[in-house]
Amino acid sequence: MASAAIMLAADAPKLSSANTGFMLICSALVLIMTPGLAFFYGGMVRVKSTLNMLMMSFISIGIVTILWVLYGFSMAFGTDSGSLIGWNSDWVGMSNVGLTQLWDGYTIPIFVFMIFQMMFAIITPALISGALADRVKFTAWALFVALWATVVYFPVAHWVWGAGGWAFDLGVIDFAGGTAVHINAGAAALGVILVIGKRVGFKKDPMRPHSLPLVMLGAGLLWFGWFGFNAGSWLGNDDGVGALMFVNTQVATAAAMLAWLAYEKIRHGAFTTLGAASGAVAGLVAITPSGGAVSPLGAIAVGVIAGVLCAMAVGLKYRFGYDDSLDVVGVHLVGGVVGSLLIGLFASGHGQSDVEGLFYGGGMTQFWKQCAGVFAVLAYSLVASAILAFLIDKTIGMRVTEDEEVAGIDQAEHAETAYDFSGAGGGVVTTTGPALAAAAQSKKVDA
Repeated sequence: MASAAIMLAADAPKLSSANTGFMLICSALVLIMTPGLAFFYGGMVRVKSTLNMLMMSFISIGIVTILWVLYGFSMAFGTDSGSLIGWNSDWVGMSNVGLTQLWDGYTIPIFVFMIFQMMFAIITPALISGALADRVKFTAWALFVALWATVVYFPVAHWVWGAGGWAFDLGVIDFAGGTAVHINAGAAALGVILVIGKRVGFKKDPMRPHSLPLVMLGAGLLWFGWFGFNAGSWLGNDDGVGALMFVNTQVATAAAMLAWLAYEKIRHGAFTTLGAASGAVAGLVAITPSGGAVSPLGAIAVGVIAGVLCAMAVGLKYRFGYDDSLDVVGVHLVGGVVGSLLIGLFASGHGQSDVEGLFYGGGMTQFWKQCAGVFAVLAYSLVASAILAFLIDKTIGMRVTEDEEVAGIDQAEHAETAYDFSGAGGGVVTTTGPALAAAAQSKKVDA
């Protein structure tokens, strides 16, 4: 018995400084994705909505951080109750957790795992905001973020990643958030916009992106941060799966960008910067659930399929009449569904598990498991989010007034504008009297 106890003690995981440092870096990378998303969305809206779009992402950092520490982490990763929710009273406020207490068989502290998962919780409701551009009260949005994180995200994270969660026990594969993050956010976006309705002038007025450079900057930050999002989700294990995920993230994103541009050229006759940025994000979304299960060749296939299908899906809002302002449904919901279901076809059996998809001789078993996870999360998030939006709309109201929307939500909700067109330093340029004489003299000197 004594020798067995010694062996068990020797085999127990020990704190790894390397893995801990790696995961802290990955956590910072995931955090930078939310400002990146803010720039990505901020450049896609009209000038009069830029600041509001930025703030809808930034407020998620504040609200979800506090909720995650108070009770969110406990709900998502605590002791399972009925396969639906977790709870651990020692994690409420994180005040009863030892500094070097390890996370569930891994070599990193609980605090490190908690902060890494916090960044996922932060960006998920921020993703929803792109569908609601131009028309939602900021107070209503802040309340929605708090309620949605509590009622939808924390439970769904437990289903998918928490020990004892029904999807986890069923064997649904979601490496880094295809269901819990992207399908969850995309379905929520659809549920909310069906409640609050269309923007003033939808399908009538031009609603083009005001700053494509901002869009490209945001997409670049998302691409950069996504390596922490994906590769970090293996929690620093030294078995090569995190490296595979890193490679597949790059490969699938590149393939999706090229596929989107090719589709765009064939369909519309041009390669656009917006298409390149959107295609890259579609690839990032699709590889998030699948990258640990497929080979690099499989990642190319995932990227190409997602790039084309997401490019096709963004036009559905005009056919069906729902106003998804910045294509959250077309990119995140569709991309998440595609990436999650393709695991059932392309899982190689040589990545995060020995599960094989249909094309590798594994039959359809994993595909049906993926379907169960995908459509359960989609349905729950869609219905719950619509109910939350309805309740908020009937109490404090979800939308700004029509006059405020037309004039610009930035000025109405934040008393600011993104750009100062009145002159350098914010002053008004004078064109009479001494100023005009000085300008004329300056021109003579320059000549």
